[in-house]
Amino acid sequence: MPRKLDAIFFDIDDTLFSTSVFAEKARRNAVDAMISVGLRVSREECIKELKEVIHEFSSNYGHHFDKLINRLPKEASAGINPAIIVAAGVVAYHETKYRELKVYDDVYEVLKALAATPVVRGIISAGLTLKQAEKIVRLKIYEFLTPSAIFITDQIGISKPNPKLYEKCVSYLNLDPGNCIYVGDNPVNDIDPPNKVGMITVRNKRSGRFASVHGETQPDFEIRDFYDLREILRKEFAVPI
Repeated sequence: MPRKLDAIFFDIDDTLFSTSVFAEKARRNAVDAMISVGLRVSREECIKELKEVIHEFSSNYGHHFDKLINRLPKEASAGINPAIIVAAGVVAYHETKYRELKVYDDVYEVLKALAATPVVRGIISAGLTLKQAEKIVRLKIYEFLTPSAIFITDQIGISKPNPKLYEKCVSYLNLDPGNCIYVGDNPVNDIDPPNKVGMITVRNKRSGRFASVHGETQPDFEIRDFYDLREILRKEFAVPI
């Protein structure tokens, strides 16, 4: 007999699209743009320093390029208004967003099919509110989501891997966690916590970013793409997609 499914929630980064690949390309384009307006440093050195800034201040920090300029030798930007260098990097980064930011084709197909079913489609994502909301809009998936089921840790005040995050999200919608799926790529953040509150967990192993990371618990299912997810939803939960 099929299991009951009321809702399915998704992580965003490296689950719906390749954050790692996109970020690498956007940062390289930003560095090239800063060099093109006069920053005197090698591309390799600049990228290495930028990666250190991101590691030290987190990817959610809003002034990576300002910190980068401060860390480079003074002669690298001597005689140039640093605001121009930073602006060149910001523009190139955002132009890459306009061109490159999109979900995997299979993700778009499966989300679109899910939107025609009564299953609640939600997001539980860690990060800054505007940054994560922007991704949802730019990825062109908002129309497939249940508006009341979008949760961002910055708004909620609870972040991953605290199990209370997942507990609060499902309770907000008056759902039984045992009838809710969570799909994510990080075993520590996306599998262990929802497991602890009784949700059904699906580990997305597409990107391999966390391939060597092991959590305390096992997911209920593992997938390589959303076509695998579609088969699970069809066979285990009789979702008509």
